[in-house]
Amino acid sequence: MPVYEYRCQNEKCRRKVSVLVRSLSEPVEVTCSHCGGKNLTRLFSTFARVRTDQDVYGDILDDPVLVNRMMHNDPKALVEWSRRLGGTEGEKTPEYQEMIERLERGESYESVVPEMQKRIMGMESEGGPAPDSSSGEED
Repeated sequence: MPVYEYRCQNEKCRRKVSVLVRSLSEPVEVTCSHCGGKNLTRLFSTFARVRTDQDVYGDILDDPVLVNRMMHNDPKALVEWSRRLGGTEGEKTPEYQEMIERLERGESYESVVPEMQKRIMGMESEGGPAPDSSSGEED
């Protein structure tokens, strides 16, 4: 039974949706599980190659240029590190994609991440203000 991936075309959503197809003979009606939209585009899916954590970290740490760039807080090196750890970009949210694009342009991690966290936390509370993470209170 294949799993097909779709991208929601709703401008406010743009999420990836995975659908398990139980029968190839019956047409599949796909709706976005995030916003309920019906305007979705099928994506070309890649396959995964199973690698152990040791393999992944070994490949990264064996790259002295990348490690050196990470040690010097290069935002583009952080993107490369993330890609090597995280697999394909198709699995990421639009917010993650935006953060990666900003880091690739050379914006600092310290300026990008707090802003993205505030925006995402604000969206989760339905447009309300983002929680103040500097208060020191625990959840």
